[in-house]
Amino acid sequence: MKIGDPARIQLIFERALVENCLVPDLWIRYSQYLDRQLKVKDLVLSVHNRAVRNCPWTVALWSRYLLAMERHGVDHQVISVTFEKALSAGFIQATDYVEIWQAYLDYLRRRVDFKQDSSKELEELRSSFSRALEYLKQEVEERFSESGDPSCTIMQNWARIEARLCNNMQKARELWDSIMTKGNAKYANMWLEYYNLERAHGDTQHCRKALHRAVQCTSDYPEHVCEVLLTMERTEGTLEDWDTAVQKTETRLARVNEQRIKAAEKEAALAQQEEEKAEHRKRARAEKKALKKKKRTRGADKRKADEDDEREWGDDEEEQPSKRRRVENSVPSTGEAQDLEAEIGLFGKRTSGDVDPPSKQKERAAALKRDMPKVLHDSSKDSITVFVSNLTYRMEEPDVKLRPLFEACGEVVEIRPIFSNRGDFRGYCYVEFKEEKSALQALELDRKMVEGRPMFVSPCVDKSKNPDFKVFRYSTALEKHKLFISGLPFSCTKEELEEICKAHGTVKDIRLVTNRAGKPKGLAYVEYEDESQASQAVIKMDGMTVQENVIKVAISNPPQRKVPEKPEAKRGPGGPLVPRQTYGTRGKGRTQLSLLPRALHRPSTAVTQAENGPAPKPADTTAAATEVPKMSNADFAKLLLRK
Repeated sequence: MKIGDPARIQLIFERALVENCLVPDLWIRYSQYLDRQLKVKDLVLSVHNRAVRNCPWTVALWSRYLLAMERHGVDHQVISVTFEKALSAGFIQATDYVEIWQAYLDYLRRRVDFKQDSSKELEELRSSFSRALEYLKQEVEERFSESGDPSCTIMQNWARIEARLCNNMQKARELWDSIMTKGNAKYANMWLEYYNLERAHGDTQHCRKALHRAVQCTSDYPEHVCEVLLTMERTEGTLEDWDTAVQKTETRLARVNEQRIKAAEKEAALAQQEEEKAEHRKRARAEKKALKKKKRTRGADKRKADEDDEREWGDDEEEQPSKRRRVENSVPSTGEAQDLEAEIGLFGKRTSGDVDPPSKQKERAAALKRDMPKVLHDSSKDSITVFVSNLTYRMEEPDVKLRPLFEACGEVVEIRPIFSNRGDFRGYCYVEFKEEKSALQALELDRKMVEGRPMFVSPCVDKSKNPDFKVFRYSTALEKHKLFISGLPFSCTKEELEEICKAHGTVKDIRLVTNRAGKPKGLAYVEYEDESQASQAVIKMDGMTVQENVIKVAISNPPQRKVPEKPEAKRGPGGPLVPRQTYGTRGKGRTQLSLLPRALHRPSTAVTQAENGPAPKPADTTAAATEVPKMSNADFAKLLLRK
């Protein structure tokens, strides 16, 4: 572009657009160069037309297109048709509609000859202003829950045109009244804008009236409005006007200062509450830490006492082994039985005076679980059994808690939770039903939340016999009617996402992707009714901001999963199969050194089996002859004494 050859620059832009036709910034730079440098009507309008056809969601391209058509003298009817197409393009933000309306209204204003009292162009301009306000109120506000024009810029421009160009101050005052009723009366800059308009094209009476209303309504900068009122009365007002202005401003400023003091006190009270909460949390953490340390010390003392007791019992066993054996094999006498019954109670339970602490009860329960006989799984019952996993390890009595959940699918024969050697629940179990249809119905409970985690329910299949079996229930191929959304905030719910997506078509299903703990990963799959709705949603939603997060939207096409290669045997130069070399945990690295000297390396005695038939016999037996014979303790003693 520094050389300035238009043909080469145009060629570079065209080549770039072949691969990047959906990049709006590239179209903007290309059209800007043509508008400022070449200025060839057919070429400029053709590029603008291609730009809005490839990136219809970009309002800047439509605005530039309207300006280019006006610049090259295109017929008014054609420009109006182009503007209607821009309104139906489907912009992403409400402010985009305000921008395109403003560009079109500016074009219509430049067509009007204001030297005439009334003309067709002026009536069209006024009707377009009215239509713009109605469109933003109905269409845009209904779709985006906002008009996109909170400061009423379109209405302000209309009021300025009526006051300055049409000398219709009455219409301008009506428009400013509408602006103030839309929530803008609390802003000082809006009142000062109206005051300046009255000063330039109105009279002093309406200026004074506007400033008195501003003093009462302004909440952001009331001092500035009061100062403007006093300045006007100082230069133009009477003594009565001055006294009235001073009284109103003093009253208003006193009320504002009182409100600010109350707000400051409230803010200080909230800050103090936050400090107290932080201090309370700090004390609670310190107490918890001290209690934990105390328990750890107590547990160490208890273990030491138990070791001492075991040591004492061991000494007693060494001293009187025969006596203990005799006591174990004997039957207790009548008196001993009565004492035992009095100690543990009539029904085998301890009395209330000697209840074990919860820690001992938990240890006893774990011991009972460890002592439970291990039941091997019967593979012949796989058709009526489901495998349940991803349960929380802290679940107590899993069979009792899961039984009501699965009995809704059919009669449950048995629930077998799996425990570790220490007696801890390992987070999975087997549920056996009486009928096969009950097991199939239980598969619908997959991903159901149980104690804060999604419970995985899958068919009971032996993977050693069926290594290719997969329990992933979702498609891994290209689905043109389904969208993949990434970058979502973790707090985004399914209902909030559905509210965003249903604006672009009929949503059939939404799935938020979570990890094994049930926590969201910021990903989602959205299924639409057909491919056209999905493609339209990609265009409008990609790059959208959701709760300060910029999301990415694409057609669902998961990448192929890489299957790990199985170690294969390769054929050696002599014919027999040689196993592939295996590497250590560090892989095939150059720095993987052997720390054993080569002089001490033993030759490998592994015999490879022939491709067909038994393994060949070793040809040389010298290796066996050179083996060092094993030595006994007596042989080593002779070596030591041989000095």
